[in-house]
Amino acid sequence: MAKVTRRGFFKKIFTLAFTALLTSGVGYYYARYIEPKQMKKLKHTITHSSIPESFSGIKIAQFSDTHIGHHFDKADLEKVIRKINEEEPDIVVFTGDLMDNPLEYDRSYNLIEILRKVKAPLGKFAIFGNHDHGGYGTETYEEIMEKSEFTVLKNENIQVELIDGSKIYIAGVDDLMLGRPDFRETLRNIPDDAYTILLAHEGDAADSISEQFHVNLQLSGHSHGGQVQIPFLGPLITPPLGSKFYEGFYQLDDLTLYVNKGLGTTRQPYRFLAPPEISFFTLENK
Repeated sequence: MAKVTRRGFFKKIFTLAFTALLTSGVGYYYARYIEPKQMKKLKHTITHSSIPESFSGIKIAQFSDTHIGHHFDKADLEKVIRKINEEEPDIVVFTGDLMDNPLEYDRSYNLIEILRKVKAPLGKFAIFGNHDHGGYGTETYEEIMEKSEFTVLKNENIQVELIDGSKIYIAGVDDLMLGRPDFRETLRNIPDDAYTILLAHEGDAADSISEQFHVNLQLSGHSHGGQVQIPFLGPLITPPLGSKFYEGFYQLDDLTLYVNKGLGTTRQPYRFLAPPEISFFTLENK
């Protein structure tokens, strides 16, 4: 007989209690219709000695996991873009899972006119999530993002350079689950003293990154913050490669990881204690 831990026992109890709450009228309505629409703008400051002084004050916006087609539509995406542009970021990054199923969503190319409205004078960058590859949607996603004036980073990196010649690097690795990720190729030729931001859809990639490579900041999504969280016990269900690091900041040696809770939902259309978010990071030389 499998041994039941104290934590496992209480998690079962709280899961049953939450299920009862969710199936009640008030609980169901909140988790299904209220919290999934409570889009938060979270603002953070990232300080590091490797950030060039001229990059102090540069603002990066991150949005992730819209899962359009699964209870998230064009109007929701338009709201996201308005909220991003309100903050006037210098750089915008999308960390994967644009559509829940790229080949089943028959209005995918209508998203281009919306995504093109994102304003970012120093660049707009995107990576693949597992749903972007799923259902043979790889080419569809890549075409949409490129026509929306995003640079799609697939096991590659790019310099973001200011007029004084100072620069940081933004790298993007292919999706760990359904892509062909290559960390070494992704980070190739980046100087050791350069401030480096890695976009990786799955947050749990941070373990390998922190042990083997030079990266200062990793921005991820994928987990949806667990989508449904149980008080004191954490997320009810987390996806593969998104269960160890599922929301917010983590420090792994010299690597700072931030996991965005995303904007849409998948599998089940609920959010509970895991509201959707857009993240903003202001860089500061330390």
